[in-house]
Amino acid sequence: MSQTPNIGSLTGNWTYRSFLSDPDLSTAFNDLEFGRGTITIREAPMGVFEGTIGGPGWSLALNGSINYGDPWSVRFQGKGLVGGEEWIYDYSGYVMKPWPNGVNQVPAMTGTIVRTIPHASGSGGTSPAGVVANWIAVWQGPLA
Repeated sequence: MSQTPNIGSLTGNWTYRSFLSDPDLSTAFNDLEFGRGTITIREAPMGVFEGTIGGPGWSLALNGSINYGDPWSVRFQGKGLVGGEEWIYDYSGYVMKPWPNGVNQVPAMTGTIVRTIPHASGSGGTSPAGVVANWIAVWQGPLA
């Protein structure tokens, strides 16, 4: 496993995946995918969340906050131009506490995401605003 995040910091790279909130157990797992990419969290002042999220062909700047409660919580917005069109998503989540008896644990964050404004979809239609999904991000390692 990679080196874990520094105490007091989430700085580093995280593997991100999000899933539609469909309660139908017969829905194929792959049909639940909402997004995937890498979250890169940069050093920032205490309580500030700064970084990027992206994958092939897209990237959004992330700005928001970290609350060092119990558990830690994060709230941030992703904003950027993708294919010349503005994308905005809002994220809320928690840093998961490790299990005391866990084996091979990887630090993780989990939460919800909402598409704040509509944008074109890959199928030629429109991805509407207001769609909510669930996300998880797992630690990849420190910034290079």
